[in-house]
Amino acid sequence: MSSAVELLAKPVRAIAPVTPRPAAETVERGPSVARRIGALIARTAWRIAKPLVAIGAFLLLWQFAPQVGLVDQVFLPPFTTVAQAFIDLVQSGEMWTHVSASLNRSLSGFALALVIAVPLGIAIAWYKPVADLLNPILELFRNTAALALLPVFVLILGIGETSKVALVVYASVFPILLNTITGVRTVDPLLIKSAVSLGLTPIRLFQKVILPAAIPSIFTGLRMAAASSILVLLAAEMVGARAGLGYLITAAQQNFQIPNMYAGILAISLLGLSFNGLLVTLERRFSRWRVESNH
Repeated sequence: MSSAVELLAKPVRAIAPVTPRPAAETVERGPSVARRIGALIARTAWRIAKPLVAIGAFLLLWQFAPQVGLVDQVFLPPFTTVAQAFIDLVQSGEMWTHVSASLNRSLSGFALALVIAVPLGIAIAWYKPVADLLNPILELFRNTAALALLPVFVLILGIGETSKVALVVYASVFPILLNTITGVRTVDPLLIKSAVSLGLTPIRLFQKVILPAAIPSIFTGLRMAAASSILVLLAAEMVGARAGLGYLITAAQQNFQIPNMYAGILAISLLGLSFNGLLVTLERRFSRWRVESNH
């Protein structure tokens, strides 16, 4: 009996009524999600198409400028004519012969420059006695244009492959070297002090802190060196070679095969674009720790 009285004496907690969600809010959520997805797709499509707009405008100008008489078609054929000459060279196998010759020279010189410049740059940036010893001679040679030394390379190393590869090495070393020095010297000192306080050995310090922090700067030097290697190689191939894109351009110009000449120039542009895209991809792969800005 007492328990019944106690139950009656306890206040009964009122249950709050369930307020139904407005129908308009439920209906609007679907279109808002659809709008966000549509905006994301539009931004992605514009990001992809934006670089193609300028290229498309340039190709249209190239196509129609000779046809309407702005320039002489003999000296600047329309883009379709050049594209057809490019296709003919590819189908005949002549284009691959010249591209492979240039690639072998360029990649060999670029790889040697990479092996020389990165360790040397780290040593110069990290050890002051090494910097004091090598800076004067490096300053002397880095202010000497590679093409100015082309006759010297030919006289000493001959007109064969060695002189061309050596010229590519010379032109590629300095962009990689200088950017490696900059990358190592601009590592945050707080990161280095923190790593040393944690007991990292010098080798682990380079592996875990210094090299990852210097990777963006090193890859900037690699991209500059790739462009330099192609440019100086073309000049070397124009002087003394029997194969290569530089030889193709010179031979086509001398034989007045103007579409073939522009086809060689187009091949150089595609080759440089491929080099740059590969290096950008590798840079993103090796510097995934970086936080990319959304702006």
